[in-house]
Amino acid sequence: MRVIEKISDLKAVIRSQKLSGKIIGFVPTMGYLHEGHISLVKASKDENDFTIMSIFVNPTQFGPNEDFEKYPRDMARDSKMAEEAGVDIIFAPTREEMYPDSYKTYIEVEDITGVLCGKTRPGHFKGVTTVVAKLFNIVEPDKAYFGQKDAQQVIVIKKMVRDLNMNLEVVICPIIREYDGLAMSSRNSYLSTGERKAAVILSKSLFEAKELIKNGERDASKLIKYISERISTVDFAEIDYVEITDAENLEEVEMINGKVLIALAVRFGKTRLIDNVVVEV
Repeated sequence: MRVIEKISDLKAVIRSQKLSGKIIGFVPTMGYLHEGHISLVKASKDENDFTIMSIFVNPTQFGPNEDFEKYPRDMARDSKMAEEAGVDIIFAPTREEMYPDSYKTYIEVEDITGVLCGKTRPGHFKGVTTVVAKLFNIVEPDKAYFGQKDAQQVIVIKKMVRDLNMNLEVVICPIIREYDGLAMSSRNSYLSTGERKAAVILSKSLFEAKELIKNGERDASKLIKYISERISTVDFAEIDYVEITDAENLEEVEMINGKVLIALAVRFGKTRLIDNVVVEV
């Protein structure tokens, strides 16, 4: 496995791989890897000849009061995990490599970025779509792998790929959870012991809501109220949002019909966690 920092060096390798007929899979990450990331690598290894992972903590998707500076980073650990999982190349550019002083271009998907996480994180998805578009142009993958945990991000990226006629397939992989149901996230490392214990309520409340739907509940407002009340029973939790939307266009729904996304964001102390389930009736 090689670690490459320069865009020009990576492009040279990609050109060689494509000339030899290799199918390229791509796993974009911000590092501090966990089993969720490794599951994306495994999916790429199964479906492609050559797997590239990017590790880049993207500054343009962090707000002024968010955790860019303290976002967990451990390149030595990440490199070991990536190599053991079978990654062929890690692309780990510097901030200056991705955003030189003269940088002035951004990509923004409208409407679906103003709901859910977009309500309280203005500019976040503009940063996401810009860096992902840049990475797609650099890596030129045949398939790119993302986790369902970042449900809104996935929908936004798929929309960008369709609208801009990008020549790749976006592959969505299931959420990987800890032994007690908590969705794996690099930010889980911020949690205190008490916050970590309390955070399990997120998956519990979502799974309970899914069971209520299975048993016939269709009123979205009742389900949102149920989830919110369950979360409010634990210490440390401060709800950002609990919403039920259409799973494709993120429009709010009043009654559960077809495929819906039940999504939430909750702060435990200073740590903001997200989780979701998709339900189809």
